Amino acid sequence: MSYHDDPDHHETQALTRRGLLRGGAAFAALGLGAFAAAGCSRVPTADATDGGNLLDRLRKQGTVRVGIAGEIPYAYIDKNGRLTGEAPTVAKTIFSRLGVPHTQPVPIDFGSLIPGLRSNQFDVIAAGMFINPTRCQQVLFSDPDYQVQEALIVPKGNPKKLRSYADIARSGASMGVATGGIEIQYAKSYGVPGGKVDIYNDQLSGLEGIEAGRMDCFAGTSLTLRNLLATGHHPKVELTEPFIPVVGGKKQYGAGGYGFRPGETRLRDAFNSELHKMRSSGELLRLIRPFGFTETESTTLTAKELCG
Repeated sequence: MSYHDDPDHHETQALTRRGLLRGGAAFAALGLGAFAAAGCSRVPTADATDGGNLLDRLRKQGTVRVGIAGEIPYAYIDKNGRLTGEAPTVAKTIFSRLGVPHTQPVPIDFGSLIPGLRSNQFDVIAAGMFINPTRCQQVLFSDPDYQVQEALIVPKGNPKKLRSYADIARSGASMGVATGGIEIQYAKSYGVPGGKVDIYNDQLSGLEGIEAGRMDCFAGTSLTLRNLLATGHHPKVELTEPFIPVVGGKKQYGAGGYGFRPGETRLRDAFNSELHKMRSSGELLRLIRPFGFTETESTTLTAKELCG
């Protein structure tokens, strides 16, 4: 995530899309063909046992199908119709080393990623999905390959001195968030009234909203908002320093990883092994740096810690 995800969002329904910025027409068009191809190779949906045999099957067929949700910079189809982003780049590198040379994207609404994985529409979620206890009950996660903090886009000069959700709640400021974002839950936990929270279809719409003066701030992950502001000249607004929300006395870490079907521990463990090697050597950061990631987004957290 990532734009980030609302853990209370009902993910068995494809109601929302996570952070789809403009230019998604190619993504949608490609998705139809990807689903058609995916539908021809489905296997029984029962959870794997004895570690699963998906890795062996993927090696034999030479292709892994990855579920994505069209969010820049995590996983998306570029203007040339090619799969790109932080998560697919890492996934393609790892699967190639595991003996699976080809990667096939399956674009889907974010809310349908977990149901799609569990119903065998694709093999792996490679969408920068945040790891949290709710999702860990449905998906087997790799260790995370990045961690992001929150930030706010505010009017130039930050007239209301907003630097956290606590500031928003205390000042009575209005805020914007992207649909499905965990910022909705953060705001609620800090006591921001629902009437003060405007929900936008995506981050770009939120940026346009604050530039037009429709709210006092727009909340999102520091990485996503930093990349968003880098897309053009935005003299009316600025980005606050990143911060980590605290809910119930616990820091809320936004760390994303790769999702596998329950029981496919052999594949998950093999994936983790390669991921850890890349992290230790510095290759991981080199691979994801072109998508706006820096050492600030590096993490040593584990899925076990985040699922707990």
